Amino acid sequence: MLQITEKLRAAYPGARVGAILFKKVQVSEAGEADLRAIKKELEANLRHKYGDLSRSDLILTEPLKSYVDYYKSFKKTYHVLLQLESVIFKNRSIPKINPLVLIMFMAELKNLLLTAAHDFDSISLPISVDLSKGSESYTLLNGMEKELPSGDMMMGDKEGIISSIIYGPDYRSRINEKTSSALYTVYAPPGIEEAFIIEHLNDIRHYMSIVSPQAEMEKMMVMM
Repeated sequence: MLQITEKLRAAYPGARVGAILFKKVQVSEAGEADLRAIKKELEANLRHKYGDLSRSDLILTEPLKSYVDYYKSFKKTYHVLLQLESVIFKNRSIPKINPLVLIMFMAELKNLLLTAAHDFDSISLPISVDLSKGSESYTLLNGMEKELPSGDMMMGDKEGIISSIIYGPDYRSRINEKTSSALYTVYAPPGIEEAFIIEHLNDIRHYMSIVSPQAEMEKMMVMM
């Protein structure tokens, strides 16, 4: 399902990618309500865990530091850090969004690992995990066309790019109301251990079992 190029391995030795695929997904109203309750508990746990840290101390913790360093090389700020700060420092709630996207968002904030969610039926396999040249472009979730910088980690299928670290997932393969097969992919720059990615994927699996009890996990993998 995922194929990592040697060019990427050479550019980022020790980098990893993870993926988990679910089939027969159908969100239940009871499961959605249960997930909202777990979301509130997660917000409270995050404030308790990180609330006493300053921003400078926060970005020195792993895995945040690995992502902050990666984004800094592109003169960008790790957006999951910004989302975490809004929850712990500004007391904001995790937004109300599609439950299948909320699963990803909750796991991201819990583990701070960059994750993308896709409608698997919209993807033409295989997925190549590659290094951007700087000439590639794709349509973002907000509908804007964006050209990638050179040297970013990205994923693409037979039809085009489906995500990158710097600009996130694409519009074409986005999760939608009719999604019945959901793919979650994880980007981990060098410095993040495999065990932590596996734990993260298992959290997504747990959240999926709540919101869609009949969903079947088709595949889970971590590669480097």
